[in-house]
Amino acid sequence: MSAPADFTVADDDGRRTLRLSGTLTLARLRDLPERLAAVAPVPAAVDLSAVERMDTVGAWVVHRFVRDGAIPVIGASDGASHLLQQVAAADRPCQVRPTDSSALHRVLAEMGDATITAGRTLIGLLGFFGATLLTTWDVIRHPRRFRLNAVARQFEVVGVEALAIVGLMSFLIGIVIAQQGAVQLRQFGAEVFAINLIGRITLRELGVLMTAIMVAGRSGSAFAAQIGSMKLAEEVDAMRTIGVSPMEALVLPRVMAAVILMPLLGFYASLVSIFGGGLYCWVALDIPPVTFIQRIREVVPITDLWVGLIKAPVFGMIIAMAGCFQGMQVEGSAEAVGLRTTSAVVQAIFLVIVLDAVFAVFFGAIGWI
Repeated sequence: MSAPADFTVADDDGRRTLRLSGTLTLARLRDLPERLAAVAPVPAAVDLSAVERMDTVGAWVVHRFVRDGAIPVIGASDGASHLLQQVAAADRPCQVRPTDSSALHRVLAEMGDATITAGRTLIGLLGFFGATLLTTWDVIRHPRRFRLNAVARQFEVVGVEALAIVGLMSFLIGIVIAQQGAVQLRQFGAEVFAINLIGRITLRELGVLMTAIMVAGRSGSAFAAQIGSMKLAEEVDAMRTIGVSPMEALVLPRVMAAVILMPLLGFYASLVSIFGGGLYCWVALDIPPVTFIQRIREVVPITDLWVGLIKAPVFGMIIAMAGCFQGMQVEGSAEAVGLRTTSAVVQAIFLVIVLDAVFAVFFGAIGWI
């Protein structure tokens, strides 16, 4: 059994030396710290040649004793010397309370941090977009690497399973647009023009935009959570180890599913929204379905449909890439999965709205209004 920690004080050629012995561990220290504090006068050196074993607590006791008197340590083994060096490096004052600063300084600091984070995220997303394009080109060059089953599974997740919630949301939005438009137009005796509002705004803007927001909250978050969980479980690293590209196996099927299905979901949402608005016009405004459909055909140009169908795949690509990119950034703990999932949804919705504004300006410039 190892001996408890102890020490002796000896005079070697007129030099007072404190010799530690035994086991300097938490369980064997006993009252050694109190006894060391009572040693007087202060020795000229501390000898560790008789120490059998030392842990972090024992190293801290020795370090504290020699630190206060600037006493050299002699006779320490390589392991004990390394441990003492680590303890000394960690012996730094800790700031308990943050430094007082003005409210303006804190606001500017937060704005700066947010700007730097946004810039780094944008650069990372652009790099991820480039990696996705390269992966797509590699799959085109080697069709045998295309994962049809994975893409079909994502078709089901992104498209089929989203039909119910997208349809319900679009139906209610169509009713709201018809009701609010009729209330405002009633002041001018022009309730029939609510049909114009329903047809144009759903096919051109709200059908695709609301679908993109719903897909971002539903599928974009799922992409980030799924890939993030795999990253934490080191499954992504395992895939790389066995020669499977995570971009081909995880990212590309999700991006393809979102790009292909967003136009279909957007068109479906627009039709359901028009149906909801037409139902309200029939029930509340006494506009027959035949009149409603005829009016839709007269006032809605085909360019509105093309505008929605052109925007949809771009929105789908942004949503899928934001979700997959944030999922790939997960590291550390399970809390990071939740944070990255939230970031994926916010990032996707923000970019979708920004691109929708860019598309609005562009189509207005070319005359598709």
